[in-house]
Formats: sequence, C-alpha cells, structure tokens
Amino acid sequence: MSAARVDPKRTVAELKELRALTGDENGAQRVAFTPIWVKARDWLKAKLANLPVETHTDAAGNLWSTLRGTSAKSLLIGGHLDSVPNGGWLDGCFNVLAGLEILRRIHAQYGDEPPVTVRLVDWADEEGARFGKSLFGSSACSGNLDLAEARTLRDKSGVLLPDALREHGIDLENVKASHRELADAAAYLELHIEQGPVLLDLDKPLGTVLGTFGVERHAMTFHGQAAHSGSTPMNRRRDAFLAAARMAPEIYRIADRHGGVCTLGSCTTKPGIVTSVVAECRLTLDQRHLDATALAHMLEDARSASERFAAEGNVTVEWERLWNIAPVPFHPALLDLCDAAVAEVGASVHRLPSGPLHDAAEVARAGVPTVMMFVQSLHGISHNKIEDTREEHLELAVAAFDRLAEKTLAWLTTR
Repeated sequence: MSAARVDPKRTVAELKELRALTGDENGAQRVAFTPIWVKARDWLKAKLANLPVETHTDAAGNLWSTLRGTSAKSLLIGGHLDSVPNGGWLDGCFNVLAGLEILRRIHAQYGDEPPVTVRLVDWADEEGARFGKSLFGSSACSGNLDLAEARTLRDKSGVLLPDALREHGIDLENVKASHRELADAAAYLELHIEQGPVLLDLDKPLGTVLGTFGVERHAMTFHGQAAHSGSTPMNRRRDAFLAAARMAPEIYRIADRHGGVCTLGSCTTKPGIVTSVVAECRLTLDQRHLDATALAHMLEDARSASERFAAEGNVTVEWERLWNIAPVPFHPALLDLCDAAVAEVGASVHRLPSGPLHDAAEVARAGVPTVMMFVQSLHGISHNKIEDTREEHLELAVAAFDRLAEKTLAWLTTR
C-alpha cells in the first residue's frame, strides 16, 4: 500500500477561508451558540461531505465525523471551532482543520478500510465565552459537567444557557448522553497553538504537551475596620487592604518555590471610598501546577501567608473555594509517539505542560489515552486578534500531527 501525504498548504488556505467567513477586523467571532458559529459549522460540514464519513451532532452539541475502519476501536482527533469574541484566528480551529486533512490522507491511503475507526470531533463551546462555562461539550461527554450549575448560567443579555441550547436542538438535561460517543475511544489527539511564549522563547516550532495544569481557585477576604482616613492615626488602623496587599509579592515567592503559577486576578474593597480605611478586601487567587502534591503545597503556603499577614495587621481572613480541577497528565506511550513525530519532521523535541485547560483534559479524565501537540505562537499570546503563527510552522505542525496520527493508528492495532 503506497503512503499518501497530507497537504499542509491546503490546511493553511482553509484556515484563511474560515477567517474570512467568520471574522472581522477585530478578530474571530465564532462564539458558540450564535449564528456565526453555526455558519462555521455548516462550512465544515460542506468540507466533510466530500469524504465517505458519517457526520452527526450528539446530545451535547458536539459534531462527530466518522471514517469507519476494520475495527470499531476509535482514534479521536479533536478541537473546537468556537472562539472568544475578537479572538485569535487559529485558536481551536487549527486542530479541526488539521484533523480534516488527516481524514483525507487516511482515506486516500487506506480507502474504506483503515485499520481502526478514525473520528474527528468539533467540541461545542470549549471557550465558554457566552455563558462563562468552559469545556461545555467535552465535560458533558466525559460526564463531569455540573448540571446544577449549568442550569443557572446566563449570558450578558440574561438568556439562560438551557434556553440557548434549546434553540440549537440541545436539551441540557440530556447532554450527558453524549458519553456514549466514547464507548470505543482508544486514543485522543489534539493539536493547538501554545497560547504562551515558552516555545517562542526557546525558538522551537513544536512541543509535546505533558498534561494540563491542576487548578486551585479561591477567594480570600480580609476583614478590618472602617475608619476616617483623616482622623485615624496610622498605628491605630485595622486596614484590610494593607494585609491583603502583602499577598501580591508573596504569591510570586510561592510560585518560585514550587515551580507553578499564581495569579491574584481581582481585588475589591469596601466601603470603597477615598475617605475611609478599608474595612474589607477580597482577592481572587488562581494557582496552577502539573503536580498535585506541589499544587497542594502552593495552596497551603498561600493560606498560611494570608493568616500570618492578617494576624500581623490585626485583621481577620476567611477563604472561599471557587473551583478546582486536578492535574491531568497525558499518556506516557502517546507522549513518546508525539516526541517521535516531532523529531521526524526535523524539529527538536521539547516537552512542556499546558497552563490553559483544553478539551483534551476532559477526554483524559474519561479514561481515554490522550496527548496534545503544541505549535509555537508567534507573539506568545492568544484570545486576541493579534494571535498568529508562522505559516511554515503551521505547515510543519500539520505534517508532524499527521505522523502522530499514523503512529497512533499503528499503536492501536497492537493493543
């Protein structure tokens, strides 16, 4: 059987076609469950119609396109067409279109009988841009979606998520039925722009992703006492802001000790007027690490520091958990295959974790062997209209990702 080849230049051309169809001068506008997102999906379906695949939408709104093989065992290739408002032209959709090209190559090479079934999935609402719930479709499919929370989500116009879903033929109460799509899943591959500057700073075009960071997200509220800013001596104040402010440099020290990342993302004060000492100061803290033990130590250190600063400032502090997720390491055998694929296209091998979450994390949590490949981000930035990647790097990524897919097909035939 002669080997067929992917056409990376066609993928780049199709990315530009999608950008012209669903973007404007401010960036990509493919927000999930909106008319432009539907337009993007219709465009993708038209491309898929040229292949002998079965395409359908599952109970959670995920789009599946299946090339049946001699085995029901399935290789999944996934991504997402949706974007944030004014988003980057490559975020998520690069994987979907690279996966489309790989489907073409596999069909050209194997005809109607690839050794295993190959499935391309466009996950619904990875970004969570409209309702603030990321990984909607993949978390429904994995079984991890919190339905109680989802029932209450509203967009900025006050539309409830269940009502928006209903407009697209989706019943929120039934979305977890999408889990049946993973019944024969044997491996999952995802390609993504890095969204950060690691590969850029190392001058490497590609990277193998070790896994996605675990996240601890909390709010801490320091309670002091309001007092007149003019009549209260400095040594008599119970200033909640003073204690809270000491957390800013401390989280950098914590991150440095443990090798993770920490972010104080918001700060609100009460009474919030210029003539009063701060009585209450609320900070939100986001901590991320690939190692669960290190992540737990980071959280413990932050709690201890806040309590120490509160005591020294004669104020109190209380903590509120906002959200957390455990680290998700990717499959060791697939990590090795990804390294080999990167090396075969002439790039040096580098492994790195993913700080942002991805649909791959939810698929891995469902027990499917998973790996991701990153391609360099030209500016080290995403969720922004200036997001970009060199065309030669995009083409190299498509070639490497195809090598990974072929290696994974061979791996699956031996399992």
